Amino acid sequence: MPGGLISKSYQAVRALATRQVRIECDRIPYEFDHVPVKKILNWIAVEASVYVKPEHPWGWPTHIMIEPTTRCNLRCALCPVTMGMGRATGDMDLGLFKKVIDESGEYLFLILLWDWGEPFLNPSIYEMISYAKQKGIKLVSSTNGHLFSHPEHADRLIRSGLDSLIVAVDGISQQTYEHYRGGGNLDSVLNGIRMIVERKCTLRSKTPLINLRFIVMRHNEHEIPDLKRVAKSLGVDVLTLKTLNPYSQDPYAGNHSEMKEDYLAFVPQNPQYQRFKYYSNSLHRIRLKRSPCKNLWNNPTIHWNGIVCSCTYDPQEKQVLGNLQNHSFGEIWRGTSYRLMRRQFRSKGSQPFLCRECSYVYEGGNCYNQTIADAFFFNVEDGACE
Repeated sequence: MPGGLISKSYQAVRALATRQVRIECDRIPYEFDHVPVKKILNWIAVEASVYVKPEHPWGWPTHIMIEPTTRCNLRCALCPVTMGMGRATGDMDLGLFKKVIDESGEYLFLILLWDWGEPFLNPSIYEMISYAKQKGIKLVSSTNGHLFSHPEHADRLIRSGLDSLIVAVDGISQQTYEHYRGGGNLDSVLNGIRMIVERKCTLRSKTPLINLRFIVMRHNEHEIPDLKRVAKSLGVDVLTLKTLNPYSQDPYAGNHSEMKEDYLAFVPQNPQYQRFKYYSNSLHRIRLKRSPCKNLWNNPTIHWNGIVCSCTYDPQEKQVLGNLQNHSFGEIWRGTSYRLMRRQFRSKGSQPFLCRECSYVYEGGNCYNQTIADAFFFNVEDGACE
C-alpha cells in the first residue's frame, strides 16, 4: 500500500476512535473535536474518492469556497477584478449564504470565505460567519485589511467567531506595498492589524488567528529578512510567505498564450520563492503526469450570485456547473454538468481546458501543500496583551 494511503488509513481509524479530525490549510492546522460520526464517515469517503476520482461523488464536500462579493477597494496587479472578469458585480445575499449552509453544512469542515473581491465589503459578512459557526464549521477569510483600523469592524470581526484571518501585506514600505496593491495604504493596513490584536486582548478572544500573508515578488523579496521582526512587532500569530502564480488569467479564459512580459516581471529572482519548477535555461514549466487536484470531489466554489464553479480558477465563469438560485446544492453536486466534468478530468484527451492549463498540473503549483514557501508561528499569548 502506498505511503499516502497508509497515512490516510491511519488518520481515518484515529478519527473514528477519537472523533477528532485535523485538517491543514495553507500550513495552518485546524483541530476538530467531538465530530459527529456521520461527518467523519463522509470525510473518509470523500478522501478515498480522490484516489479513484469517480464520476458520481461518494460524499458531500468537506471544504467549500464562497465568494461574499466581487467588489474591491483596491486594484491589485494581476488580479482578475482589476483586469475585468466580464461578469456581474455584486454582494452575496445572506439568504443565499444560509441556503448553502443549510444544504451542505452538516458535512463541511472548512469554509474559505473569499474568492475575487474584498470579502468584508459585504454588509452581511459578520452575520454569515456567525451563522456558519453555529453548524460547527471553521471559517478562514482573506482581506487587504483596510477596514479594520475602525474599532467597530475589528469588534464585529472578533465577535463573529471567525477562526482565521489572512491579511495580505506584500510590502513593508509604502512604495513596495503599492507596487502590487494598487490604491492601498500600508499604514492603514498595519493600523488595522494592530486594532484587531488590541481588541482581541480586550475581548479576551483567541480568535481569529491572524495570518500575515506576504506574496513574494521580485520588487519585494529584498524585504524578506525584516519580515519576522515586523510580524512580531504587530503581534500576529503567523507569518506566511506565499509564492506568486505569474501566469496570466488568460489560460482560464481560453487564451492559449503562455506568459506575458508584465507577469514575468513579478517573478522573484530567488528560486526558493518561485512557484513553478522550470526546465533548465527556459521559462517552460515542468508538467506533471497527473494533476493532484481534488476540488471536483471535495471543494466547490460558489460565486456571489449562486453560480457554482469547479474552483477559484474560473473567475470568468467559463464552465458553470449550476446555479443555486434555480437548484439545490445536492442537485448540482450530483448533476449532469458536474459528472461530465469529473469524467473529462480523468481523460487526458478530453480534459476541460481549465484543468489542462491549471497551476496544479505543473511542478510546484499544488495549492494544497506547495504554494506556501515558509510559515513562521509566534507565541503571542505571552505578553501580547500586556
